[in-house]
Amino acid sequence: MKAHLLTRGTAVRQRTAILLAALSGLVSAADLPTGMAAPRSSLTLDDLMALREVAEPNLARTGSWIAYTVTESDVQEDRLRTAIWVTRVDGTQRKQLPLAQDDAATLRFSPDGRRLGFLSGRGTRDGRAQLYLVDPQTGAAEIPVALDGEVTDFAWAPDGRRLAVVVEDPLRSNPTAAPDGKPIPTPIVIDRFYFKEDGSGYLGKERRHLFLVDLARRTAERLTDGPFDEVKPSWSPDGRRIAFVSKRGADPDRHDTFGIYVMDAVPGAPPRRLTTYQGSTYQGDAASDWASAPAWSPNGRTLAYVTAGDPRLVFYSVHQLAVVPVDGGPTRMVAPSLDRNVSLPRWSADGESLFAIVEEDGNSHLVRFDVRTGAVTRLLPGRHSTTAFDIGPRDSIVVLDSTPDRPAEVYRLAGDRCLPISQQNAALLDRVIMGSVEEISWPSTDGTIVRGFLTKPPDFTPGRAYPTLLHLHGGPTSQFDNGFDFEQQFFAAHGYLVVAPNPRGSAGRGQAYATAIYRDWGNKDAADVISAIDSLVRRGLSDPRRLGIGGWSYGGMLTSYVIARDGRFGAAVAGASVSNMLASYGTDMYVREDEAELGQPWKNLDTWLKISFPFLEAERITTPTLFMCGALDYAVPCTNSEQMYQALRSLGRDTLLIVYPGQSHYFVRPSFRRDRLARELDWYDRHLHD
Repeated sequence: MKAHLLTRGTAVRQRTAILLAALSGLVSAADLPTGMAAPRSSLTLDDLMALREVAEPNLARTGSWIAYTVTESDVQEDRLRTAIWVTRVDGTQRKQLPLAQDDAATLRFSPDGRRLGFLSGRGTRDGRAQLYLVDPQTGAAEIPVALDGEVTDFAWAPDGRRLAVVVEDPLRSNPTAAPDGKPIPTPIVIDRFYFKEDGSGYLGKERRHLFLVDLARRTAERLTDGPFDEVKPSWSPDGRRIAFVSKRGADPDRHDTFGIYVMDAVPGAPPRRLTTYQGSTYQGDAASDWASAPAWSPNGRTLAYVTAGDPRLVFYSVHQLAVVPVDGGPTRMVAPSLDRNVSLPRWSADGESLFAIVEEDGNSHLVRFDVRTGAVTRLLPGRHSTTAFDIGPRDSIVVLDSTPDRPAEVYRLAGDRCLPISQQNAALLDRVIMGSVEEISWPSTDGTIVRGFLTKPPDFTPGRAYPTLLHLHGGPTSQFDNGFDFEQQFFAAHGYLVVAPNPRGSAGRGQAYATAIYRDWGNKDAADVISAIDSLVRRGLSDPRRLGIGGWSYGGMLTSYVIARDGRFGAAVAGASVSNMLASYGTDMYVREDEAELGQPWKNLDTWLKISFPFLEAERITTPTLFMCGALDYAVPCTNSEQMYQALRSLGRDTLLIVYPGQSHYFVRPSFRRDRLARELDWYDRHLHD
């Protein structure tokens, strides 16, 4: 731990002695002289446990309350707890609701602002999420109607007396009880093409359907049925109709043709398909993080939605903003020339504009679209990451926003300024020093300009060559942006330069940039990230003898691609990765996407073998490599990490495999989150320091 102190004369030396004593624990912060701030320290793993993850800003339609979720690490019970916080719009009366539930999600105020709906599985007998309603002033919560199945989404009717609720069919079978009272598991019978999903496990015949909940009568009536899923409901302004998204057909598991449907909000009413579109707009059979419900215009005549392009482009397809007349007519792209991903469209009060999030080359911006002309106006200046927002009366807006040195928090917009609302991480920021983050660019081997971010140690000294880590993102069609990244700051705090590139295949720079790696993984993107290191070495920033590389998901895959091409790296960490694509076919949840991009293995074997070269040519890898995976990961099963570990172990390479029990693709146990970072740091330190 280092204190940045300026010493001039005896008085300053005395103050310095007091600060150093405080660092050593000899003097408490309360003993510091008046007006003298406690010394700030670099980021540690304890700070990971202290970090609060703020999400889901929700603004009451009355403009009176703002709600959001805060997720914390409960170190004693080794679990994550998600609580609901509310505050007045001016930031006063900020409080955590005293709920027994601690996994709250999907916050939505009733139209009159008197109740807040949310989903939670805590307190239910079998852990399946149910719909709760809570009074934001008293914290009194109830389940209005117990539903026989897990609730995955909901939407308030404009009258506040009804809700459209998405309910997953009850579990495929109920375990029988043995004489000792313990449940006996029953076999899982699978007859679906898409039969497994990360976080859900194996899938049977259960599907997601719409129900109509009447709060006055405390009843729930089924609105839809069939061997397909309905997701993302939204009500018409007059409360008579519901729009939703569904993927139908003879076997919806085998295609990605989604449709926007509209139906009267009464049981037995037939859904009417309004429009269809193709592309991986929704993850699996559920909505992905960026997908959003169809948005009704204030006059109820038009729906806005996000659509994808060529289905063969799967994740690489740019997602565009579209509008369609509710009573029939052609779909129209709002800004057809905008070659960027759009998400979360919401109408302005006058119906002439749409607000949305747009990915833009290392940033996520809140913008306003002119519906008639397609003109795009950014609402916040500067480079940062706005990932969620909500709109209240007279187009008042709250956002979830972060920068490289500031974790995401909720803000209220006042013109083009952000007024802080949540401030959950203020204490953390007061006591830690963040490394500075610089946006960088460099030419790849073929001249393509690649961009990314460079995080420097807090005590960075110009002219010194630092050990450097390549930190690679997943996806591949995602991006590093001007948002807070704990891992990059953590490694920088331990003396590393951390470079976070957005190579070809990344989002934020349009369709052509994303599809440059189509059916060609580990080629252009590997060249792009290797060129980043070459650039930093030429600038004298990186020590060529101390280079590391690592990532999770596709970032782990790209790590293997790179070390199979370039032997200069002294340490690698490949998390949740796959190097033998043939082993992933049918064992992960991406069979539809893989067949769309790569074709069926028995028909396109050359393509599958080409992108499996880290495994098939494993003898080319000499870099000490740490493999990590979650035992219940259905997105990238541990089988793939096990294969690469076994190959390198067979070759006598320096390698290690860490398997985390009970974890899926995203870890939920705080101790495992901490352990993972600790092991990565130890692996880099062990191999990159003399």
